[in-house]
Amino acid sequence: MTDHQDKEINQPVDKDSFSKKEANVKERRLTANPGDRISEEPQSIAEKSQQIAVDSPDITGDHITVPTYFVVETPEGEQKALHHVKDAEEISDIIRQARVDEDGNRVWW
Repeated sequence: MTDHQDKEINQPVDKDSFSKKEANVKERRLTANPGDRISEEPQSIAEKSQQIAVDSPDITGDHITVPTYFVVETPEGEQKALHHVKDAEEISDIIRQARVDEDGNRVWW
């Protein structure tokens, strides 16, 4: 007869957040899409402009490419890199500001 009580099974279940050896996905600010991540290192607008968030076919089979940052020009003439998730509201505001003049040309400011 074997003693089953000596062979305790320990499953990987969080007991509390303080006993973990490493941060969880939320604490590390990870997302399902690596292109959504914002670098901890400072980056130039040129570096940000080259990053791709999505580069794959969608459900219809069309290939979709979405930049991680949208580079926009402010009314003061300076360029800004807006993150497609973090700055989505500001990107929407800029798009809403688009107007069409008498000749049908878009005027952004």
